[in-house]
Amino acid sequence: MPKEIFMPKLSSTMEVGTLLQWFKEEGDSVEIGEPLFEIMTDKINIEVEAYDDGIFLKKYYEADDQIPVNAVIGYIGEANEQVPSEPPAQSDEESPDSSESSSSEAASSSSTEAPKTPNEKVRATPAARKTAKDHHVAIHEVSGTGPKGRVQKRDVEAAVHSSEKDQRVSPLAEKVAAREGINLANVAGSGAHGKIMKSDVTAAAAQTAESSQAKTQKLAGMRKVIADRMSQSAFTAPHVTLTSEIDMTKAKEVRKQLLPAIEKETGYRLSFTEIIIHAVSNVLTRHPHINMTFEQNELHFHDDVHIGLAVAVKDGLMVPVISHANQKGLKQLTKEAKEIGRNARDQKLLPDQLKGSTFTISNLGMYAIDTFTPIINQPEVAILGVGRIQEKPVVVDGEIQVRPMMGVSLSFDHRVVDGAPAAAFLTDLKKVLEQPFELLM
Repeated sequence: MPKEIFMPKLSSTMEVGTLLQWFKEEGDSVEIGEPLFEIMTDKINIEVEAYDDGIFLKKYYEADDQIPVNAVIGYIGEANEQVPSEPPAQSDEESPDSSESSSSEAASSSSTEAPKTPNEKVRATPAARKTAKDHHVAIHEVSGTGPKGRVQKRDVEAAVHSSEKDQRVSPLAEKVAAREGINLANVAGSGAHGKIMKSDVTAAAAQTAESSQAKTQKLAGMRKVIADRMSQSAFTAPHVTLTSEIDMTKAKEVRKQLLPAIEKETGYRLSFTEIIIHAVSNVLTRHPHINMTFEQNELHFHDDVHIGLAVAVKDGLMVPVISHANQKGLKQLTKEAKEIGRNARDQKLLPDQLKGSTFTISNLGMYAIDTFTPIINQPEVAILGVGRIQEKPVVVDGEIQVRPMMGVSLSFDHRVVDGAPAAAFLTDLKKVLEQPFELLM
């Protein structure tokens, strides 16, 4: 009996997945554990492995299709087994007693239903709805040939072809339309009996060019999740931000001395990001009211420090986690920070690498930014924003000296963290970064 291939639900917030590619073609043999397809969720890209052995019998979707979770996207089974020509309807489309076999569905596919009115619910496959939308076809006017009169992609294509065939088009208008990529089904003719003339196509091309100047994009996928979570954090947690400047003179000396050895050991260059992670992790162990999370009206204090590191990726932001950062030295932190940053940008992070952070660092030091107000990564209660290191004149022991100064910003949730504990944490962090050799003891 054929086994269904489902779109998996990989997170509590995931509602749809975008199919990126198939690793198998119809007719290929499949073994348990082999990568079968790759999807993009609202957080990461991930390869999905096969759960059954057999022959890849059917795929219903192609690359870039957005598919609801738990939808059937294909079948694996034995050679020559029969499977539906269209993806089975999900439970919200079928009635509870709909349990007909595939053979009865095939028998009913030869029958058709009359087109429905606009107010009636139309049974149609996702591919049919997309084709109808692309060609501006009213789907309720299309007669379905699928099971129970369901409209399929071929039904919509037939309606489009029939509409285009019936149009009257001058040869010159047809030539201009082909050159400009204009769909004649969307052009109203001004000639005799509605015949489409060259001027009609030219006007449609001009209108298309004008409308294309203002592009719109629906908020979806990762960008929608980021928008929802940022809004939730900003409007739920009263943010208060404290700023300070840190003299990075001695931190620069530490980096200069350790960089060759760490690069030789790991193949990665030590950056100020890892020095900051090391310092923050050390200081957080002494400030439990900052290294905590706030969920469902409960405060959770954490003995270990799990640092979330904000990483800019294409069309969004990801926060991979360095677990037990307080137990790791600069060499290990350099290796892990570089690898999770690269995997985040390549969208190769595992789901577990995005969970469990207790404090987040957002570093914009590579840009011309001094300080900023970062948004708390809930359920954490605080986040550190790091600005650039800039040479500035400062007073040291009564004398003006030029020192490398770094701006930092601590945003905290004022519902559960008061100003004094937050200020104490930031003050201790300043002391540690200005005397970083103590971290090596």
